[in-house]
Amino acid sequence: MSRPGRDFDPRRWDESDVRARPSKKGSRPRTKDRPTHGEAVVGRVVTVDRGRYTVHIGDEDGTRDITAMRAKELRRNPVVTGDLVGVVGDLSGREGSLARIVRIEDRSTVLRRSADDSDAYERVVVANVDILVIMVAAANPEPRTGFIDRALVAAYDAGIEPILCITKTDLRDPADLLSHYRHLDLEVLTSGAAEPARTGDAESAKMDGTDGPDGDADLDAGLLATLRTRLEGHISVLVGPSGVGKSTLLNALAGTRRATGHVNAVTGRGRHTSSSALAIPLPDSSGTDGTDGTDGSWLVDTPGIRSFGLGLVDRDRVVEAFEDLAPALADCPRGCLHAAGEPGCALDAWVAAGHAGASGPERLASLRRLLDGRSDAAAGER
Repeated sequence: MSRPGRDFDPRRWDESDVRARPSKKGSRPRTKDRPTHGEAVVGRVVTVDRGRYTVHIGDEDGTRDITAMRAKELRRNPVVTGDLVGVVGDLSGREGSLARIVRIEDRSTVLRRSADDSDAYERVVVANVDILVIMVAAANPEPRTGFIDRALVAAYDAGIEPILCITKTDLRDPADLLSHYRHLDLEVLTSGAAEPARTGDAESAKMDGTDGPDGDADLDAGLLATLRTRLEGHISVLVGPSGVGKSTLLNALAGTRRATGHVNAVTGRGRHTSSSALAIPLPDSSGTDGTDGTDGSWLVDTPGIRSFGLGLVDRDRVVEAFEDLAPALADCPRGCLHAAGEPGCALDAWVAAGHAGASGPERLASLRRLLDGRSDAAAGER
């Protein structure tokens, strides 16, 4: 019998013959000192598409959009439109080039929502904006005060200034809608019909995405001029249901060709034409792009949002967003749920005394609908 290993020939072995047993704890970095990436260029994420991020950067070579992926160490940190990020690697922006996002800068604001009022999972709409333009139509599609109230709550909770923009006022007088928010310190802009920017027949109007009363209506010049001045120097975001004119407004202000849609004649709802949030730099007062990668004026277009869940917002924060009702909180007992029939709730007496104006009862009913939908979430918090 030959001894074990006597026929062993080391020349016939290589590293592929070695079988390493995997560690149960997984692979560990060789050092705890991670790179600081001090040379990373800071840019703004303008859109996200299936794990690829378009980042707008500016350096000595000018401004440009680059494509980037998220570094492995950031795999648990979501990157959203509006984020300021540090990027390294191929920053040329050439076709086929790919940079790497290695750092997410601190966010100044986060506009977030949940799927419904009982859902505690955060869905970030956009980051680092300071103005929220809530767009609704006076008609076609019908305006919903519940959606407006929810968007206002989300804006106040995030520390973002809201502006209510009402389009298609030529189809219906928005007086009733405006009366609902008369007692709020809320900036309201309205827009009626306007002639298409280019003269021609109906076919040229269709090429521009304008379908008259049934479509994403043209916006009048007065509104466009006001918004250009109002949004200059700010990072702004448009939210609202499909068919109210968000993409039309973005095209008019930024000179883009974002697709526009129409309103379904049967359901009365708009058709989704934007599938992802997109940030566009706005020209400054001189007509040039005033951004250098992070600063300047930006406008973010979002897909049509039909629900704005508030499962992440505390109950008292929801009430505080109703400025005409919030003063009554001082007289509510500790732990008050502010529901109808709640013992000691001061909201009913506040509204009955006329402190919330003529629309006070409707505003209180809207508030309580929001709070009633949070019953499951509130039970989980307590």
